[in-house]
Amino acid sequence: MNTEKVTARRLTAEEIAGLGLQDSIFVSAGVDGLPLDCYAPAFLTAPGKDFEGGSFVARTVFGEEVHVLPENAEEGGIWIADKAGEAIEVLQSAGVLLNLALFVPNGNKESLGALYSAARDAFGAGVVQRWSEEVAAVPDVKVDLYEEPARARKGTSSQNRDRRAMDIYPTRVRFLEPSEGWKFVVEPHKEIVDDTPTI
Repeated sequence: MNTEKVTARRLTAEEIAGLGLQDSIFVSAGVDGLPLDCYAPAFLTAPGKDFEGGSFVARTVFGEEVHVLPENAEEGGIWIADKAGEAIEVLQSAGVLLNLALFVPNGNKESLGALYSAARDAFGAGVVQRWSEEVAAVPDVKVDLYEEPARARKGTSSQNRDRRAMDIYPTRVRFLEPSEGWKFVVEPHKEIVDDTPTI
């Protein structure tokens, strides 16, 4: 396990309430539910002042969500870097896992194999691995993608519709997420024709 010593101090609930989303903190480390005897770099999921009931929620740089009661002596608490503090062990990153969705025009087994070989040559044969692979033909069809309020009133027009992206392949829609409170509407792509008469 790769860790480094960081000088930090434990924060009180009042101090945490003054933190924002950009403030770097340290919380008890855990990976896939396995608690570790060290800390992980993290950020609050909402400004500190927005939390009620004394419990704060932080998300580590490794994607784990941690609920913390800072006044509980049995918990690790929330720490911030401070040269006048004490040394704590902080878990370091071993690398970055990329979940890639690759679109290969006119893709076939040979082109995919060449792509995989090039990646292994660039990063090392023991580094680049295919954990799961979905090879699906992409129809040569494009769609328009709109966002609409998730709960629109009956009888209202589509004035609230917002063009989020256009001219994209349907398979890419699966990898996009609508804004909070909105839903996606997918329609066949229509070219915009300008009928304005010219002189």
